[in-house]
Amino acid sequence: MAFTHKIYIISGERSGDLHASNLVRSLLSKRPDLKIRGMGGSYSKAAGVELAVDYAEVALMGFLEVVLGFRKVLKYLTIVKNDISAYHPDAIILVDYGGFNMKIAAFAKANNIPVHYYIPPKVWAWNQKRALKLKANTDQIYSILPFEPAFFQKFDMLVHYVGNPLLDEISKFQGHEFFFQKNELSYQPIIALLPGSRAQEINAMLDRMIELVKEFPNAQFVIAGVGDLGAEIYRRGEAAGIRVIYDQTYDLLSHSIAAVVTSGTATLETALFRVPQIVVYRTSTISYAIAKHLIRVPYISLVNLIADKEVVKELIQTDFSISKLKAELQQILGNHVYRGHMLQGYDLIKDRIGETSASQTTAELILESLSKK
Repeated sequence: MAFTHKIYIISGERSGDLHASNLVRSLLSKRPDLKIRGMGGSYSKAAGVELAVDYAEVALMGFLEVVLGFRKVLKYLTIVKNDISAYHPDAIILVDYGGFNMKIAAFAKANNIPVHYYIPPKVWAWNQKRALKLKANTDQIYSILPFEPAFFQKFDMLVHYVGNPLLDEISKFQGHEFFFQKNELSYQPIIALLPGSRAQEINAMLDRMIELVKEFPNAQFVIAGVGDLGAEIYRRGEAAGIRVIYDQTYDLLSHSIAAVVTSGTATLETALFRVPQIVVYRTSTISYAIAKHLIRVPYISLVNLIADKEVVKELIQTDFSISKLKAELQQILGNHVYRGHMLQGYDLIKDRIGETSASQTTAELILESLSKK
């Protein structure tokens, strides 16, 4: 039986890199002879991807930031395209990272390379006609959000819902038996601060999160740090007396009574750990104005989008103020009914996601498709 032997995979930020790495492990567990090259980060490299480009060199966030960094993105698009041409892959797997990967999809299609898109762009959020470009330039799409297949069906697109890969990752988690001792924490109740996984996010979010600490002297605030970013970016947190623990987010969430979380994948992780949370986000004024004009969905957090209602409070841009943060956190900590409603919302989300093993299911579908070549 003739299978493809060369795959090119592209992810462009930390969560995508994590999901790409788990997909690669699933692929290699079924076909250890596969050669996999591409763009990603430390997770993909550890899983067996030969990295042509480290995503950290390219990562940007926000509309304005992407415009200002256009030359940088264009440079790496050219590098990746040239590398794909030299590598001659039998298939390309794109993981999230829509702005970059949609361009790669068009390039691949023009060069007759099958395109598999795992975690497609959120075209339902703004400019929904982009779904037509996605349809034109991809061969298979694998969704991790339960409401997406119905959306894509409106464009006559068959999209596989494969479950959410966070469940795979969380199922592997084993808490550290001496978490408090290991990280020199007291036994005060912990409130987790998750400022993001990229330097731009942390610079935009962390200062306001730090302001919250003095308002709750009986709690212990702990920052979820990303080791790859280095310690310097968290210095102001440490200067305010906040403990930073690196690359232990799941351990931290498993011991937290509440969390303040930058909008992104971490909001869903926090919900799956059943930690009541406040979702926050802030970007440049111009980026926000553009986003507000374009975005067509009522929420930005995955938690509320999957539930299709407000389960957690979203404090965005000017609402991301110390007074509103304080009021919401007081509700979470002091109002048991309010807290209970949030946890019931989390149960609804878990039911909607289901139990499918996303990485294994996607790997099987990709290999099945390639076997028909």
